[in-house]
Amino acid sequence: MAIVFDDSLKTGNDLIDAQHKELIDRVNKLEEACAAGSQKRTAIQTLDFLMDYVHVHFADEEELQSEYKYPQESAHKAQHRAFEEAVGQLNEMLEEEEGPTDAFVEAVKKNVAQWLVDHICVWDKQLAQYIREA
Repeated sequence: MAIVFDDSLKTGNDLIDAQHKELIDRVNKLEEACAAGSQKRTAIQTLDFLMDYVHVHFADEEELQSEYKYPQESAHKAQHRAFEEAVGQLNEMLEEEEGPTDAFVEAVKKNVAQWLVDHICVWDKQLAQYIREA
């Protein structure tokens, strides 16, 4: 099930929102690649494509947190590291299989898609509000 970037996911920060749109697009592409029964190589490339952008986005968010002296900075960064670890585990899972299995697809939905939506709705909205008020 594709994620739709709508008003419920907007933080009000143009940079963060633009990057979230791109992240969601990449997550949706990963889910599409897996749902289509893609080859292992395609799924790995798509997962790598997602992670390349995640690193850019997290670095930008963390730079904003430092710049504005965000009080929840360390907890927010810990959320980012947990996501990176989860995606690393997905990569390992995929490496061990012939291609994207049903278990892998479910793990993507839980550890990538749902995590991203939850993270935006809680952590990133709090960050954007703090920046607006600063």
